[in-house]
Amino acid sequence: MAQHDDGASTEGSAVEKAAAARESTGTAVLPSDAIANPGFPPHRPRVTDLDPKKNKAAERTVYTLFFVSIIGSIFACAAYFAFPITPGDLVSVRLNTLFLGIGITLGLLGIGIGAVHWAKALMPERELVEMRHGTRGTEETRAAAVEAFALANEESGFGRRTLLRNSLIGALIAAPLPAVVLFRDLGPAGDNPAAELEHTMWAKGVRLTSDPFQTPIKASEVTIGSVFHVIPDGLNEREDKLEQKAKAAVLLMRLNPQDLHELPERKGWSYDGIVAYSKICTHVGCPVALYEQHTHHLLCPCHQSQFDVTNHCEVIFGPAKRPLPQLPITVDSEGYLIAQSDFHEPVGPSFWERS
Repeated sequence: MAQHDDGASTEGSAVEKAAAARESTGTAVLPSDAIANPGFPPHRPRVTDLDPKKNKAAERTVYTLFFVSIIGSIFACAAYFAFPITPGDLVSVRLNTLFLGIGITLGLLGIGIGAVHWAKALMPERELVEMRHGTRGTEETRAAAVEAFALANEESGFGRRTLLRNSLIGALIAAPLPAVVLFRDLGPAGDNPAAELEHTMWAKGVRLTSDPFQTPIKASEVTIGSVFHVIPDGLNEREDKLEQKAKAAVLLMRLNPQDLHELPERKGWSYDGIVAYSKICTHVGCPVALYEQHTHHLLCPCHQSQFDVTNHCEVIFGPAKRPLPQLPITVDSEGYLIAQSDFHEPVGPSFWERS
């Protein structure tokens, strides 16, 4: 019984010491005989470590994958123009999607698989322990870090294996090209995009109609506080209706005429408190669609630009740099709202106007 108590006392003493060590250092300290350090598993050299021919073959595989990535990226750019999409032709859509997807896939997979194969077959794989240090070390520590980077460069072969390095750099440069081609083609054609945005379907006498049904809007139907999403009459009959709508979309609102603070030269641009402004935000072109009736503010949901409808949609908050373009409106002999002219300035993002 006494022997059992002594054993329990010894075990309890070890636990108490470990607890005291944890409290004093703030770290977990185990009794020295609790868990032995297993160390690293035995190192098993790879085939590329033992056979120089296999090493060279692995290197050839890696830079071949990088070259495949370059070819795929260039092929995607070429396929985008070689297989254009014809409106209404599903075959052209399928061919464009197929070959564009093949090129982009090769471009991305070539880099990914090549980098992984480089790391697994050519870079050193020995396990090591890296000690933690303070955020800012001494000059000796910083010099040691520089030396570690130099050693990593030597071990990875990035500086020594020039063909691998250059093919990887080429693949990384070529990979974004399909995205550049695709996004550039989304913009207006020509060398001067601003010129494409200076003119829309709005013209003198064109009726304001509801989106998307093209129902003409009478001034008497627009009540104070209401908002209409408006498109020009005849838009849905055009083949390029999506492109035209992207420029000509308008928000129509009616305020109490006493709430409007109109410039003298724009007094005739509204009709009995009814005003019309471009729906395209002047920041990056998102649709402005949120109207707060009590404050008369328009909000762009993309980046929270806010425009004051009572003051010609001037910017009161957010990254937009200029007011929303205003569409001059009036009514025809039947009481329907019509445009007096096109916008007097380019619609859309301000950066299109920059030279």
